Amino acid sequence: MATVTFKDTSRIYPKTKRKAVDRLNLAVNDGEFLVLVGPSGCGKTTSLRMLAGLEEVDEGEIFIDEKSVVSLPPRSRDIAMVFQNYALYPHMNVADNMAFALMIAKLKKSEIRARVLEAAKILDLEDYLDRKPGQLSGGQRQRVAMGRAIVRQPRVFLMDEPLSNLDAKLRVATRTQIAALQRRLGVTTVYVTHDQVEAMTMGDRVAVMKDGVLQQVDLPRALYDEPVNAFVAGFIGSPAMNLIEGTVGTDGVTIGSTVVPIPRALLTAAGKGTVTVGMRPEALTLAGDGNGIPAVVNLVEELGAEAYVYSQLAENVSESLTATPDIVTRIDPNIAPKTGDTIQLHVKAGSALLFDVESGARIRGD
Repeated sequence: MATVTFKDTSRIYPKTKRKAVDRLNLAVNDGEFLVLVGPSGCGKTTSLRMLAGLEEVDEGEIFIDEKSVVSLPPRSRDIAMVFQNYALYPHMNVADNMAFALMIAKLKKSEIRARVLEAAKILDLEDYLDRKPGQLSGGQRQRVAMGRAIVRQPRVFLMDEPLSNLDAKLRVATRTQIAALQRRLGVTTVYVTHDQVEAMTMGDRVAVMKDGVLQQVDLPRALYDEPVNAFVAGFIGSPAMNLIEGTVGTDGVTIGSTVVPIPRALLTAAGKGTVTVGMRPEALTLAGDGNGIPAVVNLVEELGAEAYVYSQLAENVSESLTATPDIVTRIDPNIAPKTGDTIQLHVKAGSALLFDVESGARIRGD
């Protein structure tokens, strides 16, 4: 096991002006499962590849156990990487694919076999050791790729979107297996994904990136409840947080023609003018007293135990109702309205967050 530290680490690709990764400072604890998440092109895979030695580091340092590895070749860093496309040798069977790196390292055949059998048992691959990759399902191939990493007994696991080629049901099952496996082995792991649900359910901590810059790293629940800016607030959560512009007033923030009450300290911190109001779908309820935010329903998504109501502010409604919804509300499906209905939305006390319109930074009243 090991610690991993990025210190002012940057990557600048040739013939580009913007840094792919811009002064990344990030510490991964010994035995931790840390997830790097963000939209495509945010720098998460480049960060992983710099750690692996597959990309150059143009500025800064990367340490494994407080030793700089920037000048070391990939084979000398004692890491194992699991790729998106599995990267299995099609002409080799499962056992040989898992053992390949050990054979290159010239370990004894008895030790290689023992490590392969141990990994196969952990991953439930004992019945597939003689099969070729083409005879396996996507989930089985991914487990073989994991097995190839496990047998090396590295200090650090690196995983680059390993579940993206799996169907939705298998992806859910496999992510649970990977998270449980990592906790069983206790190996420091850096995992890259664009799927924030995957990140929230798997990581001990989650690091959110945008345009090459680390936005926030924290526990999954803290990212959800206490985002540092509007980007993190809108990226973390499914459905995403509602982000709507409002005007700061004496008693609250006006959205459309409705005043949403806001704590006095937060209003004072916000000052005057326009702010971005953040409201989670579960922070909204249907108001029966006519005092809520008026909205017109575009669509109701029935999911069995819950329903999501997609609606537009009444002031923004177009005749066709085809515009992008302004607000998503999570409600009890037994009281779900119908498409075209006008509803009143009440914001639960203390649940609204405020962000600066220009910078996106969280406005705090404490």
